[in-house]
Amino acid sequence: QVQLVESGGGLVQPGGSLTLSCAVSGARIAFNKMAWYRQAPGKERELVAVVFSGGIREYVASVQGRFTISRDITKNTVLLQMNSLKPEDAAIYYCNRDGGSAWTWGQGTQVTVSS
Repeated sequence: QVQLVESGGGLVQPGGSLTLSCAVSGARIAFNKMAWYRQAPGKERELVAVVFSGGIREYVASVQGRFTISRDITKNTVLLQMNSLKPEDAAIYYCNRDGGSAWTWGQGTQVTVSS
């Protein structure tokens, strides 16, 4: 069974930075298109960034140029570097694979952007 454990969230001021981490067990991220998603209160979960198995990265327009998704294949971990954070980035962030059946969702990590 695949397990996803997200971490790294917290409270940050507008303009600040955070790096989220997603530890994956039970599957190899190198063979999957991995993604970060987020869900704000009262909104549906949205796809934020993906990294293809070949390394190509794509982002939703609202985070393009501010967020960077990456992988540590040796640690089987997916990272999301978030810079220039805005209040509208506040949400619970999750990772999962994109395409095919989603793995069981982890608990996510809360990101709060407030002064």
